[in-house]
Amino acid sequence: MTVTLEQPARVLLVTAEDRELPVPTTLRYTSDDPLAVHLDFPADISLSGSMVTWTFARELLDEGLREPAGTGDVHIWPCGRTRTVVELHSPHGMALLRFDTAALRRFLVRTFAVVGSGSEPVGRAVDRGLTALFDGV
Repeated sequence: MTVTLEQPARVLLVTAEDRELPVPTTLRYTSDDPLAVHLDFPADISLSGSMVTWTFARELLDEGLREPAGTGDVHIWPCGRTRTVVELHSPHGMALLRFDTAALRRFLVRTFAVVGSGSEPVGRAVDRGLTALFDGV
């Protein structure tokens, strides 16, 4: 049986002018993809006009709550005691997002209650990843 967790999150987008704009975001986790977490952004705030989802390792979120973590497109680090920064890079630019650390921790704890750390069934996840990577090749 697949378990899906969704948690709305209060997120502030930091602009180039150092303004902070609230952005509706949903944190999502599914037991079908146990190594990943997802950030869902609604269509009305994206440049393309369609919903945008960023997917990255659950372990990266866990590490980034304690210390700077990440390479490539996603970087996460603590910002004081109550905030966590998530930096997302795409070919279209970069987004700097400030999350409430307590909300991210709550979400992470809930994901570990569904599938414990280290007990993820990686075989299915690897098969899905390879299928997505090589689909149509």
